[in-house]
Amino acid sequence: MGVAAFSPRRDPRRCSPCIYSLRCVFPPDRWLTCRSLPPGALERIADDVADRCRVPWFAGAVKINVSLVPPLVLLPVFLHVAALHFLLGLVVLTSLPVVVLWYYYLTHRRKERTLFFLSLGLFSLGYMYYVFLQEVVPRGQVGHSQVVLLTSGLVLMLAALSRAKKDPGYLPIPAGDAKSSHQDFPNKNLRGSSNGLHGVATAGAASGRAVNGEAKGYSRALAEGPEGVRKDWCAKCQLVRPARAGHCRLCGRCVRRLDHHCVWINSCVGEQNHQAFILALSFFMLTSVYGITLTLDTVCRGRTLFVALFYCPGAYSDYSSALSFTCVWYCAIVTAGMGYILLIQLLNISYNVTEREARLALRDNTGRRLLGGLVIDTGQYNRGFLCNWGHFLSLGSPPPLRSAEDIV
Repeated sequence: MGVAAFSPRRDPRRCSPCIYSLRCVFPPDRWLTCRSLPPGALERIADDVADRCRVPWFAGAVKINVSLVPPLVLLPVFLHVAALHFLLGLVVLTSLPVVVLWYYYLTHRRKERTLFFLSLGLFSLGYMYYVFLQEVVPRGQVGHSQVVLLTSGLVLMLAALSRAKKDPGYLPIPAGDAKSSHQDFPNKNLRGSSNGLHGVATAGAASGRAVNGEAKGYSRALAEGPEGVRKDWCAKCQLVRPARAGHCRLCGRCVRRLDHHCVWINSCVGEQNHQAFILALSFFMLTSVYGITLTLDTVCRGRTLFVALFYCPGAYSDYSSALSFTCVWYCAIVTAGMGYILLIQLLNISYNVTEREARLALRDNTGRRLLGGLVIDTGQYNRGFLCNWGHFLSLGSPPPLRSAEDIV
């Protein structure tokens, strides 16, 4: 009988949950028999790894969002590799947008929120500014006033971005229904969710088929509004939505004048933050173009902007110039994409249509394609160019008070 009779049997799950999940998913006989993995095996492993990525802190271990890591690690590595040779730069700068678009469609199809795009954008700004100060300014071609102007544009853009990250115009959830919305999905989470809205975010993502954040079965039509617009009842938020409001399936909330859910700010764009969103895009465009111009004037002297972008013989003469030129092309690609987003936004504002309304109009064949399909005119709120922009500039302001004579 000895010691073995009194020693408890060691449970492998108490040793390491990660190792236990790996042994359950990848047992040795599965490798020998070449059997396929069970459904959701890789997702369970990713969830276990993501849950245990923590750093020690004074108040306890802090969990790290895994989507923050790839931009911080891979972006400097890829840009430095691209600066080694022209062909490597061509391959890297071509593959980066493809990888980003693939990840966007992957998360969009899974209806997941992620901090990947926000961290990629912020870290790209910080790293480009660091390369500019370390590699371009020491050459002596950029003056102090130009550095101050570029820094001011960057600060203004970050301030507008901070304002765009705030409340987009969420409709308040009734107190009695907020508790029930959390109880409907008690133990489910969205991977990459960072705002703590576990139950509400899952409720928005666990729906069936959806079109631009507006899931079928989320609402039903109610009474006519003041301009013949039907108000809707949101079955998820348990409230009556005003005209032009919509339910975001990623945030799990209804937003006033919902335009779209922007992955670059990891939030919705609605009535309260649409102006700040346009302002952030505008400051980014101006600052990025100005930084590209200053860098090309330093690396490729005596050439115009567009000529230097495509033909700069001395760009790879030394590693510092090659890295600066590679970062210029990276900024140019990102600026082109953001410029397209800004163009679409400006056209939509000019016709007083939101991105959500445009996609719903395309789905229902109730809108007109204008300007080669760049804008969809629904005709419902279009009151002319000046009136449309006046309406946009007044978003978020309190409605004017009506006098007693007008009410009577």
